[in-house]
Amino acid sequence: MREIAEVTGRFDILVTMYSKSLDQMHKMVSEKIGRIEGIQSSESFIEMKSRRKAMPYMPSNNGD
Repeated sequence: MREIAEVTGRFDILVTMYSKSLDQMHKMVSEKIGRIEGIQSSESFIEMKSRRKAMPYMPSNNGD
């Protein structure tokens, strides 16, 4: 697990995770997350490509 966040909208929690393979991801979702009491369903999204862009309204990390 990399990050867990409470979110608004149709989901309650967003979990960001990394896995080395789809099989490893499937095991984590079905054998770990899916067995947590209270979890009714889950939906997975696979990141195909990412880009970073500076946000003008966000302060920079270098103390500006």
